[in-house]
Amino acid sequence: MRILLTGAAGFIGSHVSERLLAMGHSVIGIDNFDPFYNRTVKEENLQLSLQHEKFDFYEIDFFKDKAKLQHLPLFDVLIHLGAKAGVRPSIENPKAYIDANYTGTNNLLELLKQREIKKMVFASSSSVYGNCPNIPFTETESLDQPISPYAFTKRGCEMMNFTYHHLEKIDIVNLRFFTVYGPRQRPDLAIHKFIKKISNGEPIQMFGDGSTARDYTFINDIVSGVISSMDYVLGHSPCFEVINLGNNSPVKLNELIAAIEATLGKEAKIEPMPMQPGDVDITYANIAKAQKLLNYQPTTSIEEGLKAFAEWLNVEV
Repeated sequence: MRILLTGAAGFIGSHVSERLLAMGHSVIGIDNFDPFYNRTVKEENLQLSLQHEKFDFYEIDFFKDKAKLQHLPLFDVLIHLGAKAGVRPSIENPKAYIDANYTGTNNLLELLKQREIKKMVFASSSSVYGNCPNIPFTETESLDQPISPYAFTKRGCEMMNFTYHHLEKIDIVNLRFFTVYGPRQRPDLAIHKFIKKISNGEPIQMFGDGSTARDYTFINDIVSGVISSMDYVLGHSPCFEVINLGNNSPVKLNELIAAIEATLGKEAKIEPMPMQPGDVDITYANIAKAQKLLNYQPTTSIEEGLKAFAEWLNVEV
């Protein structure tokens, strides 16, 4: 199987690439090395894949470089993980998110249409749920009130994906990821920053009163869900699904900090901060659909995940 993988140099994409290659698949990876964080981090993420004979890499911006997409080799299925990430930065520059996430996804859908490729896995986000009052979040919620530009680009892509499914018969699985963490996580995200700062004795910023909760999901579990989704979409037609990939176990912010303290054996110096615009109170995935369709079962507890992440960061645990 030949897979086109966007965001191949990113946190999730690089792990997915390595798993696909280990399974014997061929991977065509593309990434634009978005300057949201240091390019050298992403280049390091790619190193294991680049050593594999079945991995080809192209530096392409799928929003700006639409013409370059036409020259990509043949492939059987698209796993579209590439996106401009981050809720808070999207509030400052919404157009950049619309361009990269919405228009960029449209460019890829047009590529599938032109090549008559009918299979796609799309990375959406739990942010589409906003402050949904029904807990845990289920895929059948009516989601018409996104509270950040990032969220509305992801929800907009899900809707656009359905249009292409309806008109062009492209089979698509949309995966709503819930706060993914682990080795190679973006350096701007909370767990990455907290582990580094607490281990160094530096203060951490806690936004809100510590009661906000996230359904933290370890990278290995997410990768398994992505691979199972690819297998599912390849084996079903017609197919259009929206599926939560989470841990089904939200952790409050103050509980997360306590767990990191326990992992490191160090006490955090906390700097209280007000809640940020665009942040939600809780994310909590109902994963019954993923369990039924994908046989998805997250196996990594927050304690196990934090230990593995800290060891990867070369922090003493």
